[in-house]
Amino acid sequence: MEAFLHGVVLAFGLILPLGVQNVFVFNQGATHRKLTNALPAIITAGVCDSLLIYLAVAGVSIIVFSFVWLKATLFVVGFIFLVYMGWVMWKSKPEQHDRQSSNRFSAKQQITFASSVSLLNPHAIMDTIGVIGTSSLVYTGYEKWIFTVACIGVSWIWFFALAITGRKVGQVDRSGQLLKRMNQVSALIIWAMAIYMGFQLISL
Repeated sequence: MEAFLHGVVLAFGLILPLGVQNVFVFNQGATHRKLTNALPAIITAGVCDSLLIYLAVAGVSIIVFSFVWLKATLFVVGFIFLVYMGWVMWKSKPEQHDRQSSNRFSAKQQITFASSVSLLNPHAIMDTIGVIGTSSLVYTGYEKWIFTVACIGVSWIWFFALAITGRKVGQVDRSGQLLKRMNQVSALIIWAMAIYMGFQLISL
């Protein structure tokens, strides 16, 4: 029980802040007519988080990120992608009564973007390694598995909750103006993360 509660609290603490991944999943929930159409984004984000958490707990990620050149490459690719994604969000202009058509991502696009914002976000990856990976060291055997499953479970529940909340907002926003402003705020958040990532790259 201690390992389970530890995993739940820790995972919530890491996933609650408004990051690029959260913004994207919420946005897809808001821009699709049906929640099922946003499932590719939700499932991809959940799978990527599950993979990162598993690698962190297994200790594999710590070994991989001990290579400075690999960290630098990840930061460069992540910076470029976030700048591009911010531009896409900023330029999207939902229109009245048919806002979904102008900002709706196909299943392939959702998978590509969700996996990119999950796996090309060095800040999130380092948090997973440094916090979840390190915290898991106090557990062994069965307790470590309970801790891991708790962290992964929180991620999946959170992504579904984000998409559902986004869908409710999309239903209320008939004019599309609120969603347009949300897209612009999302773009600013994404660009802020890109700038932060650029500073981190310089300091390597």
